[in-house]
Amino acid sequence: MKNFRLILVTFLMAAVPLLGHAQDESSSDVQAAFAPFETGGSSQYRSASGAPGPQYWQNSADYSIDATLNPDNHSVSATVTINYTNNSPQKLDLLWVQLDQNLFATDSWGAKLTPYSGARFGNQDFDGGYKIDDISLSHNGNSYQPDMQTVDTNTKLELNKPLQAEGGQVSITFDYSFKIPDNGSDRMGKVKTKNGWIYELAQWYPRMATFDDVKGWNVMPYLGAGEFYLEYGSFDYSITAPSDYVVVASGALQNPGEVLTSDQQQRWKQAQNSDERVYIINKEEAGTAASRPESDMLTWEYQMENSRDIAWAASKAFVWDAARINLQGDDEALAQSVYPVEVAADSAWGRSTEYVKASIEHFSDKWFKYPYENAINVAGIVGGMEYPGIVFCSWKATGSGLWGVTNHEFGHIWFPMIVGSNERQFAWMDEGFNTFIDAYSTKNFNNGEYEPRRTSAQLITGWMQSDRAEPIMREPDQIQSRNLGVAAYYKPALGLRMLREQIVGPKLFDEAFREYIDRWKYKHPQPDDFFNTMEDVTGHELDWFWRGWFEKTWTLEQAVDSVNYIEDDPANGSLISISNNNKMVMPVDIKITETDGDTEMIHLPVQVWNRGSTWTIKHDSDSEISKVVIDPGNNFPDVDLSNNTWGGTKEKKMMEESDS
Repeated sequence: MKNFRLILVTFLMAAVPLLGHAQDESSSDVQAAFAPFETGGSSQYRSASGAPGPQYWQNSADYSIDATLNPDNHSVSATVTINYTNNSPQKLDLLWVQLDQNLFATDSWGAKLTPYSGARFGNQDFDGGYKIDDISLSHNGNSYQPDMQTVDTNTKLELNKPLQAEGGQVSITFDYSFKIPDNGSDRMGKVKTKNGWIYELAQWYPRMATFDDVKGWNVMPYLGAGEFYLEYGSFDYSITAPSDYVVVASGALQNPGEVLTSDQQQRWKQAQNSDERVYIINKEEAGTAASRPESDMLTWEYQMENSRDIAWAASKAFVWDAARINLQGDDEALAQSVYPVEVAADSAWGRSTEYVKASIEHFSDKWFKYPYENAINVAGIVGGMEYPGIVFCSWKATGSGLWGVTNHEFGHIWFPMIVGSNERQFAWMDEGFNTFIDAYSTKNFNNGEYEPRRTSAQLITGWMQSDRAEPIMREPDQIQSRNLGVAAYYKPALGLRMLREQIVGPKLFDEAFREYIDRWKYKHPQPDDFFNTMEDVTGHELDWFWRGWFEKTWTLEQAVDSVNYIEDDPANGSLISISNNNKMVMPVDIKITETDGDTEMIHLPVQVWNRGSTWTIKHDSDSEISKVVIDPGNNFPDVDLSNNTWGGTKEKKMMEESDS
């Protein structure tokens, strides 16, 4: 979803207290942090090591779709056939299908839960939703119309006979249509530009709900803030539109010879071998009749394998450029951007393909190879939203803002498109993970062109102490709207940064994070699978961290309490007493400075707090100690910095005031 910078600004402006957890949990019983954190034992489906179990299963859904864009009335009409396979060990008497467009019906739950003043998510004053003209079901050679009961954005289909376990198959066909909203919960919609409308289409076909080993059918309603949880499968689909429209979509275009002019086909091939952008349709050609094949209507055919979703965009206003993405093992993909002439300057969308290419190459090298043939950035009404192989970013974004949202949305290819977590329930497993990896990609881009100043861990302390604070482990639809950016994006990303850079170290962390991606690629991990994988690969017991940072709203408060010399002689060494005064615990970094100029950094593991909240260390000093500082790099979110320093300029000033 939309990049973190805007969300962080919203967080910093949130001065009015919101409903949340009181901070009485932050008392000083530090040993509560070290109680066992239950992350689930081994089963045949999920291992306590964090890996899929020997009998792990998940169901699959393959889609065949024929759709038509109707610009005259801003609608889509289509037929979709879903071939669903039940790989679970139990028979299914019914099926659940998601109808996410129903959010945009005036009587939807999401519409009723949209504040009267409006909101980014939800629906207000738009009468949309699916119009289903026909539904049929084919099972064991028999076709019939199933009984259908719709519950807001989900519909239940009753089966005449149970769907067999371990491989039973059924086909469902819907004939349907829907009106395209202007702003579809900032995930899809339409906007009018100088040369015509730009349509961004997502959640545009009935999709199978996920049936898993944890909850069975996942039927949480689509209310806007929570995103998606989907089965993997193949997609074979076509989109018919007026011939003056360009259609870009998830997957690989199957018929470029039918929908591109001969010049555009040559440019397409040129772009596949170029590290610099090549215009398929340039600024002068966009919106002109000469830029399109002569025909009334054209059908664009796309295919995508092993994907959880597809999305597309269409416009006659598109400038279209592309360049090669270089992947490991001499593999390649194609970075593409489509945008209107109004924003074609290099200060805006003219650099989009450069951004796409750099982002994909970095994430591929660092974490896991990009799996798709194309990566398409679409300029339109949507502020920032991700889909497999295609993302929607604001057509008004420029410079560092466009880099940030492009980088963020393509980071979502790894979380949750490759690692298929449940966004409806655990937003932090895609938004938080993605915000974390975005920072390293931005640092890497073009010698740090857009690298921001490193965000201090202290930025979050005011929120953590307030009654607005909420735990990370909370469903996105339950999180207060002004807290979503912190609880789903910033706090989990900061936690991963601390885990990597201060707690387990970059080498071990990166090995574990890559292993998590590899174990759960194209599968459905739960939070426990992530927690257990990180411990399994790093060799660090992290119950205290998962509890304090992810589950609770505890705060951290460490202090330097005193410095004493052995037998009152600094040459004999010194005793430095420290304390951890709230329930959250963290390792301790201490910088000691002596009057002779010697300095020493001491690192204490978090287990220093195992037996209580105070600890004394012996330092082999040669001269008097002038200063002791806990966490001199401000890497941890200590809520009270006033007691983190002993001595130094602060003590000298106090002595001077006393003398005067």
